[in-house]
This record gives sequence, C-alpha cells and structure tokens, in this order.
Amino acid sequence: MTQPVSVADGASRHVQYLRVFALGFSGFIFNTTEFVPVGLLSDIAHDFGIRPASAGWMLTIYAWIVASMSLPMMMLTSKIERKKLLLGVFTLFIASHIFSVFAWSFESLIASRIGIAFAHAIFWSITASIAIRVAPPGKKTLALSVLATGTSLAMVLGVPIGRIIGQWMGWRATFAVIGVCALLIMLALMRLLPNLPSLFSGSMKKLPELLKNPMLMGMYLFIFIIFSSHYTAYSYIEPFMKNIGQASDGFTTLLLLLFGGAGILGSIIFGTWGDKANTKLLLAGTAIIMVCMCLMLASVNLHWAAISVVLIWGTAQMIVTLAMQSKVLNIDANASDMIMSMFSGIINLGIGAGALIGSQVIHFSSLNNVGYTGAIIALMALIWASLLMRRYPMIR
Repeated sequence: MTQPVSVADGASRHVQYLRVFALGFSGFIFNTTEFVPVGLLSDIAHDFGIRPASAGWMLTIYAWIVASMSLPMMMLTSKIERKKLLLGVFTLFIASHIFSVFAWSFESLIASRIGIAFAHAIFWSITASIAIRVAPPGKKTLALSVLATGTSLAMVLGVPIGRIIGQWMGWRATFAVIGVCALLIMLALMRLLPNLPSLFSGSMKKLPELLKNPMLMGMYLFIFIIFSSHYTAYSYIEPFMKNIGQASDGFTTLLLLLFGGAGILGSIIFGTWGDKANTKLLLAGTAIIMVCMCLMLASVNLHWAAISVVLIWGTAQMIVTLAMQSKVLNIDANASDMIMSMFSGIINLGIGAGALIGSQVIHFSSLNNVGYTGAIIALMALIWASLLMRRYPMIR
C-alpha cells in the first residue's frame, strides 16, 4: 500500500485545517452512532416490546459486520476517487439513519443498522489516509491526532449526549440528530475537500504472512477476549443500573459520561509510562478490569462506589487498548495499515461477541450476572496475556 502524500491544490492553510477538523467531527459522529445504543437499550426494547437482552443484538450485528467487511470493502473500493467515495459513504450513513428514525419494527431497525455498519466499515478504511493527505504541510501527526480525538470524544460526549436527547425526545430523535449532524458534515466536506485520486496500489499478499505470525495472532486473541469481556458487561450497563440499582436516568447518564472521560485519563497514564512499562500496564489494566466487573453488583446501590468502579474500569480499559495497539504496531512497520485494519476488526468481533454473551447471560440466568461473567472472561484474558508475555518477552 503506498504511503499517502499531501495534496497540493493551492488551498490556504486555514482551509487545510478546516478539512482536518471536519474529518475529526466525522470520526466523532461515526463512533457515536456505533455506541449510542448502549445508553438507549431499555427505551428501544420498551418501544418494540422486547427485552433489553434482545435489543443487544443491535450491537452484536453492527460490530460483526464492521469486523468482517472492513478488509473486503477496503479492497472493493480501492480504485474509487476518495472524495466521491467518502461522500457516498455519508449518503448511505444518512439514509440509514432516516430508516432508523422511521423503523416500524425491531427487524427494520436492525436492517437500518446494517446499512450504517457498511458505511462505518468503509469510512474507517479510508479516513486516516485522507486526513494525512489534506493536512497542512508538516501536520500529518496532528491530523491523525484530531481524528483519534474525535473517536475518543464519541465515548466521552457522544454516548451521554445521545442518551440525554433520547430521554428528552425519544430514542428516534437521537438517530435523527446524528443524521442531521452527518448531513452538515457531508456538506462541509463536499465544499472543503479537493478531488483525491486513490493512491492504493497494494494487494492482500501481505495478509497470509501476518496470519502465520504466531505472536501477532496471540495478541489478536487477547484483544478479542478482553473486548468480549468488557462488552459482556458494558453493553448492558444502562438496564443494569436502571433495573438492578434503581438508578435515575440522570445518574446513569453521568456514569456513561464518566466512563468516557476516564478513557482520557487512561490515555494520559499510558502516554506517561507506556514506553517504560507497557507490559506491566497491560497486565495490571487487565486485572483491574476483572476486579471492576466483579464489583458491579456490589456497588450498584452505592452512588460513590458505582462512580469509583466506572472511573477505574474506564481508565484501565483505555490503557489495555493502547498498550496492545502499541505492541501490534511493532510487529511489522511495513504492514501497519493492514495490521491496524485487522486490529479494528478484532475489536469489533469482541464487541459483538460480548454483547451476545451478555444477552445470553440475561436470558438464561439474570441481569445480575453480566459483571461476574465478564470478570470470568477477563480472567481468561489475564492468563492468556501472562502466557503470551512469557512466551514472547521481546514484545514491547
């Protein structure tokens, strides 16, 4: 895959910065729509007369489509001019949200989410390279940072704001607002972006080599297990707090906000000590995630305890994600794009698996047990990570 190059179209530096920030807002919108159902599960389930566990299929199907289609869609769209492709992705994204707003059954809502998931898969396969190409000279790192910040803010602000809108005006209004925001961003990108011919000249020849790398596959397995663990419990945190803890809507929204904010703290901690203590942070973070999920039920009726658990859990989850991302990128610098595409796909497989496992726990056991189940899976992740680090001590 060729290295993206900057665009020389004579645009002012001001316009170049606007392009970067418009793409950052795009990342915010795309990640918000993936996770916002976490804060709306009870309302969606009530509207369609189903259980929250069944509504969790929204998360599973979405995540698995993104995971399975990211690489194929990257290849299928490899020759399409990038601006045209990005605007087409936004068109599908907006149309699918309109479909969500008017969904007449849960099945039709799932169908609309499938359309959004396809748009999501293509969006993240092209956006980083676009951001680098349109950034001002010498500001490629800033472009990627803005894009990453937009995606992080989806958890910090997007999910709680989406929940607040849903509480005030109904969950359909949340999807309507996301669609309107996407339309405004699309219009801005239509005006700001120049034509961007595709620079893709690679193939899938590198893929078999990566798939045969036992160290990389071992790390991907860990990522799958830990995200399955996390989303077994986190996917159902809203109905858990509402039905088990009898928490108010406002307090549940606060917890979602704090969880996202804790991710920023995790980023700061990793940025400070990640180079020197990557493996220690990874193992400690995994153990902390396990303990926090064990404490979900015990802390549910104590506001200060629930807040503490959420803050520590969110911080640890971000540290673990960044630590493993750093490790996989050190495997093969010449295949970083494909490694990260697969990394994102594995995360989404874990998200889907976790949401499915949680729904089955609720169905066959009780909502009370999602935290304990997540903790058991986290223990498996901790054991696997310990074995992996011992087997490959050179991993940094």
